[in-house]
Amino acid sequence: MSNLITPMFMHIFLCALLYVFLTLARAPSVWGVGKNKDGSNPFADIQPKVSANLSNQFEWPLFFHAVCALLIALGEPISNSQVSLAWVFVIGRVLHSLVQIFTDNIRLRGLVFTINFVAVLAMWLLLFIEQVLV
Repeated sequence: MSNLITPMFMHIFLCALLYVFLTLARAPSVWGVGKNKDGSNPFADIQPKVSANLSNQFEWPLFFHAVCALLIALGEPISNSQVSLAWVFVIGRVLHSLVQIFTDNIRLRGLVFTINFVAVLAMWLLLFIEQVLV
């Protein structure tokens, strides 16, 4: 089994958790479950943040899953560097989700995103160097 399957699965698991969280945050508006006494949604402030974060999981992470799938498909040993970068990406995505959903700190969110961005870019650069330049 490839060492990249687990980080790929963990990102998918994060997405599944975000879907559950979004469903729960929308429950008062959609099903009337958990409304405030005045009929409002107690999660009205957080629901758009969860929704935006979930959408973010299908943008840059696409390149993460593509490079992982390509590395696995090549059938060659996957370097520890690639596996480490995959884990940096996944941990960074979890941190990015927490920052985006539970804070309004745009600067911190940008920093965490940069970590994710660089990790995937480095995975692609290593793949390019290993497959094309060597």
